[in-house]
Amino acid sequence: MSIIGVGIDVAEIDRFAASLERTPNLVRRLFVERELLLPSGERRGMASLAARFAAKEAVAKALGAPPGLLWTDAEVYVEDNGRPRLRVKGSVAARAAELGVRSWHLSLSHDAGVASAVVIAEG
Repeated sequence: MSIIGVGIDVAEIDRFAASLERTPNLVRRLFVERELLLPSGERRGMASLAARFAAKEAVAKALGAPPGLLWTDAEVYVEDNGRPRLRVKGSVAARAAELGVRSWHLSLSHDAGVASAVVIAEG
């Protein structure tokens, strides 16, 4: 296996929240329903959403930031053990297949008002 791409992104949580407040439909353009909810069915917190947005930006960077990627074609989910993972489909899966990506590695963090994500695309 070899590394095909690496992406990193940060999002200021308050700025991200202000963007969602200014543009209410933005949340549906960025996230699938499963990303918005905790396993309990409660809404996910803003820091968690900002980290997921940073992950989507990092995915795009790992793929070379081609035009035409849809935000909802990269979904961040958490395994039962708490490990964040990526599920890709559509435009993101097509670009990943072009590049030979076979697996993804994802790390999320948020602290001091900033959310961050690192993505490694491996082939």
